[in-house]
Amino acid sequence: MRRAVPLAEDCYYHIYNKSIASFKIFLNNNEYLRMFNLIRYYQMHAAHPSYSQFYTSCGGSNRAHESGIADLRESLPKIVDIVAYCLMPTHVHFILRQLTENGISTFMRLVSNSYSKYFNIKHKRKGPLWQGRFQNKLVGSDEQMYHLTRYIHLNPVTAGTARKPQDWKYSSYLEYISGKNTAPAVCDYSPILDIRKDSYKMFVEDQIEYQKELSLIKNIIFE
Repeated sequence: MRRAVPLAEDCYYHIYNKSIASFKIFLNNNEYLRMFNLIRYYQMHAAHPSYSQFYTSCGGSNRAHESGIADLRESLPKIVDIVAYCLMPTHVHFILRQLTENGISTFMRLVSNSYSKYFNIKHKRKGPLWQGRFQNKLVGSDEQMYHLTRYIHLNPVTAGTARKPQDWKYSSYLEYISGKNTAPAVCDYSPILDIRKDSYKMFVEDQIEYQKELSLIKNIIFE
């Protein structure tokens, strides 16, 4: 097996991982929300205890859960910045900036392992959920970054799971165009992208039919 090359700090990467045998790993809104909360929790350095223990300690109260997450995010430094994300039925996309040594690998390991345990227990299933280690590609320029966010946000449209990107609530697109989402925002794109909501919406949605032919990002996508 080829040894993974360490990722560099303060660099931005397109991170992609897919379920084993294209197995559907998100079957309902609660499962997407679970993954979203794992992303928020494990984005922080030394986020302990495990998310399952943290969730149990909140006693099933959404208010206590949100308050606890907010307190932790105020007090703990992050190991990655999340620039964009999209959760799809069989795979996940992120653009991440690594802030600490092995930050991306740690983040992806904790999120992936935690979700696998949750999903397997819930569905009385055994075995791996992901096809292997995540794939990564360095994002080399601001222009690549801008077009890559469009590719990621149009994923649901390309796959036929949504008619327009704003119809898919399991991505960061709504954060980009309105600052609103089904849960608190997690993305920090301001250091690298100057997003003007109306023009970004036009930039993305004018290219819906052209998504599969985007030549500007053909060298930084995995599919």
